[in-house]
Amino acid sequence: MMDRRIGAQLFTTRETCQDIEGFDKTLAKLEKIGYKTVQVSGVGPMSAAEIRSICDKHGMEIICTHKGLDDYENRLDEMIAFHKELGCNIPGLGSMFPLTEVKTVDDVKALIERLNKITRALAAEGLSFCYHNHAFEFMKLDGIYIMDYMLEYGEFDYILDVYWLAYAAQNPADFIRKIGKRAKVVHFKDLKMKANTSTFAEVMEGNLNWDAIISACDDAGTLAAMVEQDQCDGDPVDSLEISYNNLKKLGFN
Repeated sequence: MMDRRIGAQLFTTRETCQDIEGFDKTLAKLEKIGYKTVQVSGVGPMSAAEIRSICDKHGMEIICTHKGLDDYENRLDEMIAFHKELGCNIPGLGSMFPLTEVKTVDDVKALIERLNKITRALAAEGLSFCYHNHAFEFMKLDGIYIMDYMLEYGEFDYILDVYWLAYAAQNPADFIRKIGKRAKVVHFKDLKMKANTSTFAEVMEGNLNWDAIISACDDAGTLAAMVEQDQCDGDPVDSLEISYNNLKKLGFN
């Protein structure tokens, strides 16, 4: 069963996490709400020691991260040391494809092999490399989703984002079950309609089927859930509090 501690994806609060003082104050607010784990993403240029110290101060376990492809390809030793100092064994990649480079299936396979190389190097250090999806992975090349090429040829696991799955007309629960244990972490993020378009919402305030998603995560052996909201109508901390309180009703804490 998935860990029932609710995690906060700090990309949600990125604007107030750009320096040590702001990061400390933001985590104090999240601790008061009840959050116990975090994903380090979108924070300012702080050292791993500084990030770890503040997370420890507020009782936050660091589950995973997001870093860029350039970081992993050109500063791999630094990334290994960074994650080990954080005490985090799931280094994540926020996005893989420069879309200008993706014109053929061979282009996709070449990019996937670049990620496989990173995956192997990190695995040798006890770290599990994970890819975070958006919607463009469900474009088709030669009649097949880019994501299906990734699943077939990629050796990495995933930080799945249910909002972007739904946005790409994929059933999030079905997709989680499809990839099983490769869904290491799942971003809990809701989708609501505003006029005739979709936008981000607090968990259980939108249209996604959370009973089905949570059941699928349990069946797949997903390790953790991270609440994320790319854009909030008001204070991002208030949005994270709404999501937290709603998830508590479903047995999270």
